[in-house]
Amino acid sequence: MFKHILTATFLLGLAGTAAMAAETKITDPQIAHIAYTAGQIDVTAAEQALKKSKNPQVIDFAKTMERDHKSVNEQALALVKKLKVTPEDNDVSKSLSAQASKELTKLDALNGKAFDKAYIENEVAYHKTVNNALAKQLIPSAKNAELKSLLETGLTLFKEHQMHAEHLAATMK
Repeated sequence: MFKHILTATFLLGLAGTAAMAAETKITDPQIAHIAYTAGQIDVTAAEQALKKSKNPQVIDFAKTMERDHKSVNEQALALVKKLKVTPEDNDVSKSLSAQASKELTKLDALNGKAFDKAYIENEVAYHKTVNNALAKQLIPSAKNAELKSLLETGLTLFKEHQMHAEHLAATMK
């Protein structure tokens, strides 16, 4: 029951964030900041899982999340530096950070199988929401071709993450 409340709370927060992005015309610097923030959130969640989990499958998944999201964020930072663009903090990235902070606090209170299951369920929900925001708001709103291409590459990778998380979640029922 507690895990469903965690997931529902996080999904509602992310849905509100996605709605803000849809309602507001966002610029490339803001898109870059949103994308970087979303990646950093998953790196932080992975680091938490690596500290708390004893499950080899969860640890392997968390290592993949940490590695892949750090890599995409490094590419994003290199791109904004190349383009001489400063990522802009905005309401969407602030909302993402606030929701993630609450979720990490809730996950931190869990241990063992309860943590593993809640972490993986959160990863499924998070990737679904982020992938949807990338496909429907961020990629279509991006004006710079290189930024758009990086977001598209990220979306392809993050869809794989979602499938991996869904597979793992199915084994934890």
